[in-house]
Amino acid sequence: MEHIGALQTVVTADEYDREPTPAELDAIERELPLILAEVDLLDAQITALDRTPTELDARRIRRARNRVLIARRDLVNRTAGAAGGAA
Repeated sequence: MEHIGALQTVVTADEYDREPTPAELDAIERELPLILAEVDLLDAQITALDRTPTELDARRIRRARNRVLIARRDLVNRTAGAAGGAA
């Protein structure tokens, strides 16, 4: 029996079995500031879950939310600018 294992991945490959395309990597890079801001917000929220939130925790969460909003705004503005139209 002939082994066809190497050829089979090409036949049965789905969208989860492949490497990201250059376009997908560029999209991730464009969205990275937003992703990092959301991670910071999540980290602040998790920290506040472990104890009674202090004023410092509330301030940290508020600032993290503001960074997420700013990152979303910047991403939308860059995307709209790249498309060449006004939103």
